[in-house]
Formats: sequence, C-alpha cells, structure tokens
Amino acid sequence: MRSNPVIMIERVDHTGFDAFFAYLNDHLSDNGTVSYFQPLSRSDAGVPRRIEASFREGLDIAPCYPGWRRAWAAHSAERQIIGHIDLRSRQDRFAEHRCLMGMGVHRDHRKLGIGRALIEHAEQWARANTALEWIDLQVLSENNPAMQLYARMGFELVGEIPDMFRIDGRSFSYATMARKIAR
Repeated sequence: MRSNPVIMIERVDHTGFDAFFAYLNDHLSDNGTVSYFQPLSRSDAGVPRRIEASFREGLDIAPCYPGWRRAWAAHSAERQIIGHIDLRSRQDRFAEHRCLMGMGVHRDHRKLGIGRALIEHAEQWARANTALEWIDLQVLSENNPAMQLYARMGFELVGEIPDMFRIDGRSFSYATMARKIAR
C-alpha cells in the first residue's frame, strides 16, 4: 500500500460547495467506463440538479430533522479534493436513529487508506454530534472493491435486490450494508 496522501479532512460547507460539486461531477464521469459504482447511465452528465439542491439545503438542517446532510472532503497536500463522504437522513419515518452514507475516492488516490479515514471521520462525527445508532449504505453489488472496504470497516450485508437497475443494457443488483455506531 502506498502512503496516505490525506493532509486534512474538512467539512463541506457553502463556501466550498462549488469546488466540491466540480469534484463530484468529475468523479461521476468515471462511472461505467471500467465499472459502475452509481446507478447512473454513462450518458448522465453528473449530479442531477435536484440532488445538488437537496444536498445544498441539507447542509443547513440540524441532524435530528428530516433532510439533513453532512459532507466531508479529503484534501491532498496541494489542496485538491481526493475523496469525499456524506451522511444524510433516511427518508423513512421512524428511522431517525439511522442515516445513509455515500462516499468515493478520486481515481488517482484509491487503495491509499483514504476510504478508511473518511469512514472513521464520519463515524466519529456521528458519535460525538448525534444520537444516531446505525450507518447504512447502498452499493451496486458488482462494486467489489467498495463492498470489501465496507466489510473491512465492519459493515454487514443485510440484503440485496437482484436486477434492481437496468443501466446501459445491463442488469445490476443493489446491496444494502449496515454498521452499528460504536459508542
């Protein structure tokens, strides 16, 4: 394993929002080139506007309320965003004790421990700042590197929906994984 280039993990706020979304759109441009890691077609141009809007709005909502979201970006020594993680409220009523996690690492910085550092950072924040008890995630089942990382980090496979998505003429299953937040 190469050395970890992460200098700092910082919370994404409105001042860094445009740079963060430029990174996310570049990150999503890889989807479907070698493998799929998001349920999006290769022809999709990036983060849909409605998702960007809900993301922006969620940054201002307290974690105990529906629609909240928190995000962090990992930066290289040159201050480039090289990875991200976000936690957000579940849309389901009576699931306030759980959240959904999304994350990714820039193509040039994978397998350096950045994903592990991001997950540890997000869980530490959740433990210190919320009453959350579980972190859930959903991942395309063919995304073996991500599923292996999540399993190493203590996430357990709790279900899989076969043929959930049909993208670019292919069928994809969707796995759900969960991890109890250590207290």
